[in-house]
Amino acid sequence: MSLSLILLVIAGIIVLVVGAVIFSLIGAWVKALFNGAAVPMSKLVALKLASIPYSLIVDARITAVRAGINISADQIASHFQAGGNVVPTVQALIAAQKAGITLDWDRACAIDLATKGSGKSVVEAVRTSVDPKVIDCPNPESGRTTIDGVAKDGIQVKVKARVTVRTHLDRFVGGAKEETIIARVGEGIVSTIGTADSYKVVLEAPDSISKTVLARGLDVGSAFEILSIDIADVDVGENVGAKLQQAQAEANKSVAQAQAEIRRAAAVALEQEMKARVQEMQAEVVRAQSEVPKAMADAFRSGRLGVMDYYKMENIQSDTSMRQSIARPDEKK
Repeated sequence: MSLSLILLVIAGIIVLVVGAVIFSLIGAWVKALFNGAAVPMSKLVALKLASIPYSLIVDARITAVRAGINISADQIASHFQAGGNVVPTVQALIAAQKAGITLDWDRACAIDLATKGSGKSVVEAVRTSVDPKVIDCPNPESGRTTIDGVAKDGIQVKVKARVTVRTHLDRFVGGAKEETIIARVGEGIVSTIGTADSYKVVLEAPDSISKTVLARGLDVGSAFEILSIDIADVDVGENVGAKLQQAQAEANKSVAQAQAEIRRAAAVALEQEMKARVQEMQAEVVRAQSEVPKAMADAFRSGRLGVMDYYKMENIQSDTSMRQSIARPDEKK
């Protein structure tokens, strides 16, 4: 086989492949052309070779152009390659235009990428900007049903609020989301209840809570603009002040009992010490009494004490005992 024939075969194969590729793209090219959103065939071929779904790019461009928004196929393809959702981004851009909200393609792409994996979407962000949404505070999914605060008189007040917010598209990327709004509103409600002199003040004017909280500018740095804070329910809770006083009284009682026990133990120890000292003194007395017979015996031997002197001393002791018995007749012997 000659070289020219081989080259001819290779050229034929290339032409067939290119023709097949172009033939597969003709439908999308014609569709875009007749809808006023023409896409060059070279661009479609490039999308095909880059494994980008060209039909999705063409459909998104047609949707945008028919809505009066001129977005090139390159812009749509770039957003797709960045991991964005092409169709919802175009829909959000159209919705913003119909609502008179300023939103360009780059901002819409940034919002779409920011909401990826969060369960939200750029379409929802734009829709919330047009139609404000209501956020329950606290979030029922957190397991709490009310926000609890304690007034200065110690009475607990339970509050349930509803916050109406509107998406601020310029702050959506990098701005705080719903959880932050709920936390800030809850903190403001607790602080407002805590500054009230009595729980009755809160019950009489629950709108004072919303006014005070709303005046704090809680939406600063968030992706939302707070339109209103409405108090849905106000209930009286426990007497926290009384419980704290009871707990303090129990603590004081325990301290007093401990101190009394310390004093009792010290008194018992002192009593035992005194008893020991009495026993010691009695032992000394017994010891001293035991020396008396010895001294008398020594006096007899030395002649300093006679028998008559001894009997005289005994008579004196007997007489003394008799006198004591007469003076205390009721004393048991």
